[in-house]
Amino acid sequence: MDRNQATGLILIALLLILYFQFFAPEPPEPQESPEVTTTQPLEESPQIPAIPDSIPTQKDSLDRVSQFGTLADRAMGTAKEITVENERMKIVFSSHGGKVQLVELKDFVTDSKEPLLLVEKGRSKQTLLCNYQGKPVNLYELYYDQSQSKKADTTLITYTLPVGAKGIIQHIYSIPPDGYTVGYQLKINGLESDINSDQLQYEWYARIKLQEKDVSISRINSTVNYYTVTSGFDRIAERSTDLEEEQIGEPLKWVSIKQKFFNKAIIAENAFVNGRVSTTVDLLDETTVKVANIGLTIPLADVQAGKGQFTYFFGPNDYKILKRVTEDFSKNLSLGWPPMIWVNKFVIIPLFDLLNNFIGNYGIIIIVMVLMIKLVLSPLSYKSYLSMAKMKVLKPEMDEIKEKYGDDMAKAQQEQMKLFQQVGVNPVSGCIPLLLQMPILLAMFYFFPQSIELRQKPFLWADDLSSYDAIVSWDVQIPLISSFYGNHISLFVLLMTVSTILYTWSNQQVSTVQGPMKAMTYMMPVIFMFVLNSYPAALSFYYFVANLVTFGQQALIRKFVDEDKIRKILDENKKRNRNKKKSKFQLKLEEAMKASEKAKRNKTK
Repeated sequence: MDRNQATGLILIALLLILYFQFFAPEPPEPQESPEVTTTQPLEESPQIPAIPDSIPTQKDSLDRVSQFGTLADRAMGTAKEITVENERMKIVFSSHGGKVQLVELKDFVTDSKEPLLLVEKGRSKQTLLCNYQGKPVNLYELYYDQSQSKKADTTLITYTLPVGAKGIIQHIYSIPPDGYTVGYQLKINGLESDINSDQLQYEWYARIKLQEKDVSISRINSTVNYYTVTSGFDRIAERSTDLEEEQIGEPLKWVSIKQKFFNKAIIAENAFVNGRVSTTVDLLDETTVKVANIGLTIPLADVQAGKGQFTYFFGPNDYKILKRVTEDFSKNLSLGWPPMIWVNKFVIIPLFDLLNNFIGNYGIIIIVMVLMIKLVLSPLSYKSYLSMAKMKVLKPEMDEIKEKYGDDMAKAQQEQMKLFQQVGVNPVSGCIPLLLQMPILLAMFYFFPQSIELRQKPFLWADDLSSYDAIVSWDVQIPLISSFYGNHISLFVLLMTVSTILYTWSNQQVSTVQGPMKAMTYMMPVIFMFVLNSYPAALSFYYFVANLVTFGQQALIRKFVDEDKIRKILDENKKRNRNKKKSKFQLKLEEAMKASEKAKRNKTK
C-alpha cells in the first residue's frame, strides 16, 4: 500500500464516517434529555391531539340531532364485524364506521413471536369528516348496514347507509385472493343539499407498534413517505425523534406509514387535493416506535362522480412487491443515491434473488455473493496490488529524493513526479480501483439493513441476520460506552474488525506508508467496530467473509507478481523516457506546486 492508496482508503473511510454520522442507525437520545421532559402520553400532547375513539354519544336525542342532524339515528348502534382472509392477510371490517378494524399479515410474526398486526384497534384510528348540514360529522363514526358478496375470485364487503329518500353513503372494499392490497371505493350520492363543502377531510392516526428486537433502530427506520403529482417522492426525516410535520400544498397520489420492514399506505386513483403529515416519538413508551398522523383532502366531486376510488396497501417492504404497487412506491425502500441505487437495483437484489431460488440458507447465500462479487472485481484487485508492488520497488529512490531535497517539499514532489513519468507509473492508479469498488461497498450498507428476506433468519450463533448478533449484553447504562457502542457486543463485528486489522497488516508488508498515516490505517477498523455494532449481523458477516476471500486473492496474486521483473521493466522505462519532454499536465502541476510553495514562504515571512 503506497501513500496514494492509503490516502484513498482514508478518504473512503472518512466518507463512510460521514455517511454513518448523517444516515446510519444511532442510539436515540437519552430519556432524561431536557428536550423531552413530559410524562404525558403522546396522543394527549397538544402537539398531536389524539383522534378520539368515537364522538361522544349524547343520551338526549335532541343533542344527537344537534350534533349529527338527520344522521342522528345512525350515531348509535351495535358494531358487527366481518373477517376476510386471503393468502397473505387476515382483515377485520366493522359496521361501526364501515372501515378496516384489524390487519394481520399471515406470513410474519413479531420478534416476540406474536401475530404481526399492521392495523389494530387502539393503535390505528381513521376519521372522514364531512360538513353535513353545517356541522362536521365523522362518517367513520356512523353505523352501517353490511353485506358480503363475491365478484369472480374477489371478495366484496359493502357498507351502506341510506339517508332520506334518495341519499346514500357507501364504503365498498374489494379483497383479492392473494396479495397485500385492498381496494376501497367511497360513494356519496343524493346529499348535495345537505353537504356544505366541496371537500372531505380524511385522517389516519397510527401509533406504530414495536415488532423488531431494537426500538432505537426501528425508530430511525420509520417515517411517513408521500408522492406528489408535481414533485414526486418525498418523506419526513427518519432519524428525528422530535415532532416533524409538513404541510403539502399540492396534489398527492399516495401517502405511506413506513416501518423498518413493513408498510401501510393509502393510494388515490386520481389524487388528494393536498395534505399534512407528521411524526413524533414518545421516548418513555418503548412499545411504540413512532406516532404518525396523516391528513388528506378528498375532492367531493370525485366521490359524487363515482371516482372516489382508493387502494390500501398493508404489506412488507419487499422491493419485488413494492415496485408493482404504484408509481415510485418502491422508493419506500431506501436503496441509496446513484450510483448505489443502481448497484442495488440491477446487481445486488437480482443476484440475491437468484441465489435465493437455489439456496435455502441465507448465510451460505452471503458467502456465495462475496465469492461472485470478488471474482468480478478481481481485475481491479490485481491492478491495485500491482500498483502497490511498483511503489514498493520505487521506494528506495523516493527516499533518496526526500533526503536530497530535505524541507524543499515542492522540489521533492517535482522530482517524484519526474521519476513516475520516467518509469511509467501513475501514482493514483492504486487509488482508482478502490474508488471504483466504493459504490458496491456503500450499496451493501443500504441493502442488508432493509432486506426483509433476512428478517428472523438464523445463521450460526446469530438468531436474526437482520439484527445484531449479541453474544454479550447488559442493561446498565455505561457513560460514553453506551452512547458510542451500545449495550451489547456483536461477535461478527469483532471478527470483521480482527480480520480487517490482519488484512491491513498484510498490506503494510508491501506498503510505502510510514508515520501517522500508517497508524491511521489501523485506526479505521476500530472506528467501524463502534459504528457497526448495532448493524445487522448479515452486513458484518459479509465483510468478514470478504476479508477472508481478499486474503486468499492476495496470496494468489503474489504468485503472479514478480518484484524483480517489475524492477527490470521500470528500469527499462526509465532509460527509454529519460529525455522525454514533460507533458502539459505535468508542467501545470509543477507550476501549481511552485505557486503553493511560494505562497507558504510568503505567509511565514
